[in-house]
Amino acid sequence: MINTITLGRPYAKAAFEYASTAGQADAWLAMLCFSAAAVQTPEVAQQLANPALTSEQKVKVLAQVCSGHVDDAFISFLSTLSSNDRLSLLPVVLEQFTVLKAEAESTLDVEVQTAFELSAEQLQTLAAALSKRLARTVQPKPVVNAALIGGLLIRAGDLVIDSSVRGKLNKLAEALKS
Repeated sequence: MINTITLGRPYAKAAFEYASTAGQADAWLAMLCFSAAAVQTPEVAQQLANPALTSEQKVKVLAQVCSGHVDDAFISFLSTLSSNDRLSLLPVVLEQFTVLKAEAESTLDVEVQTAFELSAEQLQTLAAALSKRLARTVQPKPVVNAALIGGLLIRAGDLVIDSSVRGKLNKLAEALKS
C-alpha cells in the first residue's frame, strides 16, 4: 500500500514552490488549513466520496465550502488534486507544506514539557539556547506534564532531550535491571 505522505509530498512541494515564488506562502498555508479542515468534516468527506460526482463537481463542492477563504490559484490546485482523486490528501499536503515552510524560514516548533509552568523569561532563555544549539529559530510550545516530576522533556522534530526526573528514574531502573 502506498504511503499517504509519499502521495502528498509532490503536491505540497509544488504548492510551496508556487506560493513562495508568488510571495504568498502564509496565504497558502491559511488556505490549506481551511480546506484540510473542511475535507475532514464528515459532511464534506461524504460528499467528496460520492462516486456520482465528477472531479469538477467535487472541486465546486469544496470551493463552495471554502468560499471567501480561497483564491482562484488555490482552486486550480484543488482541481489538480481532484483530477487525480487526491482531495482526501489535503491534511497530508498541509503537514508537508508546513514542514517545507519551516525549513525555508529556518524555524522549528519545539514542544517543551515541564512538570510546572515556565515563566516567559524562562521560555525565552530556553528558546535562545535551543536556537543556538539547533541553528534555527525555535518557537517553544510549553506543555505542563506533572508526571515528569521535575526537569524538562524537549521534542524538536526527531530530536528528544529528556532531562526530566521521571526520565532519569526510568534510566536508573533499566540500569538496575541489567
